Amino acid sequence: MHTTDGAAPRDSKGRRTKWVTVLALVLALVVAGVVVGLVSVYRPDTRPGLTSPSMAKAQKPGHVFVINLENTGFERAWGADSLAPYLSKDLRAQGVLLENYYAVYHSSLPNYIAQISGQGPNQNTANDCAVFHRFSSKVISGFGQVKGKGCLYPATVPTLAGQLESKHLTWKGYMEDMSEPCLHPALGDADPNKQATPSSGYVTRHNPFVYFASIINSPDCAKKVVNLSVLPKDLAEAATTPNLSYITPNVCNDGHDNPCADGSYGGLEAADKWLKEWVPRIMDSPAYKADGMLVITFDEGDGELKPGTAVTSSPTLDATDQGPGAPLPAIFGDGGGRIGALVISPLVEPGSTSQVVYNHYSLLASIEDAFSLPYIGYAQTTQLNKFGPDVYNKDPGPSPAN
Repeated sequence: MHTTDGAAPRDSKGRRTKWVTVLALVLALVVAGVVVGLVSVYRPDTRPGLTSPSMAKAQKPGHVFVINLENTGFERAWGADSLAPYLSKDLRAQGVLLENYYAVYHSSLPNYIAQISGQGPNQNTANDCAVFHRFSSKVISGFGQVKGKGCLYPATVPTLAGQLESKHLTWKGYMEDMSEPCLHPALGDADPNKQATPSSGYVTRHNPFVYFASIINSPDCAKKVVNLSVLPKDLAEAATTPNLSYITPNVCNDGHDNPCADGSYGGLEAADKWLKEWVPRIMDSPAYKADGMLVITFDEGDGELKPGTAVTSSPTLDATDQGPGAPLPAIFGDGGGRIGALVISPLVEPGSTSQVVYNHYSLLASIEDAFSLPYIGYAQTTQLNKFGPDVYNKDPGPSPAN
């Protein structure tokens, strides 16, 4: 057989053999590409301090809202006789209750600081920083902890706020009754907002952002640590809603004071009334509906005994619970007590429950997971549980047809 262009003759068997070889090679390359693609999608990031494998298969929230109430143990908050029925029943039915969520210390400030930095308590923060002391050391020890004592953490100490900014993400602290943005004591002075007054329920110790030099020395502090009254406007559009909204009621509305400084009734009933006003605003917002997660918890417990514990005339906490250096005080002891936390989100199965042990460091690590941030402070502890399929437990349903 001859060709018209002078090429060497080929028989039909030779052509078939060549094309079979070519097709086999192409098919092998396609399969290899698919396998590589699958690995790139499902392989967890193994860089140190990054996302836990449990988040690799879960859709992540893009807007996180955190509300802290005050000084209430698990049974009093979530039990059948709770004085907060909107929280313990109505909202409880819409989310997953983390029954083994613990505080990390038995004073307010260390728990708030833990949530945004992973720093453990020191002698001054354990005293709620009655005086705004400079830190006695800038030396960083294990788990990124600043040695010594003090209130204003050095600018080198990382915070969740700084992490978000580094990823071009947004955050705000919304503080009810704060009289001016970024309000904090002068360095070395006594805290003038230690207690509520009849005209203001703002206290500095429930505003963790102002204990970090990297935040208060930034010109953006006044734009990002603001009065709660700013929140409704920010919620109006997803584009104006921060990726992290950290919300602190005043000490009457968070359940801390009863009676309140103005003589009104406080406690859990006041906190429940406040939640009934503000939570619907959050859940009706475009950002929450799109990819939101609302976490409601307490800063610390109220010293209630565990079920089955004998009542004594003067019950005391185990001495090991008070150790400022313990990386997991809420797992290797009660820490600040069992408080529980409620997570409500489109990613969460309403009315569900998790028995996984968590604490405020876990919350920090879980928010870092949500935004693919490295862990800081005690959030780096390898044994620490982070939100996984027990929290992000909503069945997404069947995939849409192609």
